[in-house]
Amino acid sequence: MSDIVSGDAELAARLNGHVRHRAPAAVALVTPGATTLAARSAAPHSDFEIGSISKAITGLLYRDALTRGEITRDATLGDHLQLGECAAAAVTLESLSTHRSGLPGLPPSFHVAKRTVALWRHGTNPYGDSLEELLVMTRDVRVGPPRAHYSNLGFMLLGQAIASAAGTTYGDLVRDRVVMPLDLRDTYTPASADQVRSDAVEGSSKSWIRREPWTGEALGPAGGIRSSIADMARLTAAILDGSAPGIDALEPTTVFGPRVGIGAAWITIEMKGRPITWHNGGTGGFRSWIGIDGAAGTGAVVLSATTSAVDRAGFAFLTSPSLNPSRPSR
Repeated sequence: MSDIVSGDAELAARLNGHVRHRAPAAVALVTPGATTLAARSAAPHSDFEIGSISKAITGLLYRDALTRGEITRDATLGDHLQLGECAAAAVTLESLSTHRSGLPGLPPSFHVAKRTVALWRHGTNPYGDSLEELLVMTRDVRVGPPRAHYSNLGFMLLGQAIASAAGTTYGDLVRDRVVMPLDLRDTYTPASADQVRSDAVEGSSKSWIRREPWTGEALGPAGGIRSSIADMARLTAAILDGSAPGIDALEPTTVFGPRVGIGAAWITIEMKGRPITWHNGGTGGFRSWIGIDGAAGTGAVVLSATTSAVDRAGFAFLTSPSLNPSRPSR
């Protein structure tokens, strides 16, 4: 087990107990009175891939764009992206935000199997597509009936459409509306590997095979953001105090599964008698989790630089009596 190199000693011990692999990992606990961090083989400002927590940030940006009047709830992809007269052009941004658009997880021309084999064998980034390449692949996609179906493609397109409506790129939209207002010093959206910071955490598989960083202009809104535990803690605190943009994204608006609600990307379930709103993330070499207990005013984040799941650890941190003293021990 690697040594803890920074943070609260008690929380560090709990991190070791919940996240038992030896790869870099970090945790943040946020309460109304304090934020506590711990990191193993990483510093508070070391940046990790946060994977699909990028979708949760895109959800915030979507609701913020609605508030600004840059888009409308009945806006379609064709209103904001150059898709021509293809079927996907008629898909609404609102349906994308709740994974009910009828779009597949990825377009058939993405060649998922081929890219996945390259990832397994060589650690290759399966993404890396440009926005124009994404649009070309989307023009041939068939749109199915609206139903709950998790779609990376949907959130790639949603984020790009929001950025287009604002007259900017997705990476710059994240910077201007989330990073700068909330003073997130370590959060960015690299469009290519050469934009990843030289001191960024390196991810690996469970068998300790190095993975290339997951970057790409198209990927950004669905899984391309990098951030540190310090920044994720600050974002969590901003969500809890209402200063984050588009925080109504967390409010469930439709059913995503049995006893599961969904807002704009954010999932809500009931746990130990309270609604917990959360999202997780996974890339070729990282896992991540963020959770909010709005009733208690608390939040937790777990980041890990390998592909062992951290969801159980995240829920355990967020629902522990030590974070929420009003909860009975079980």
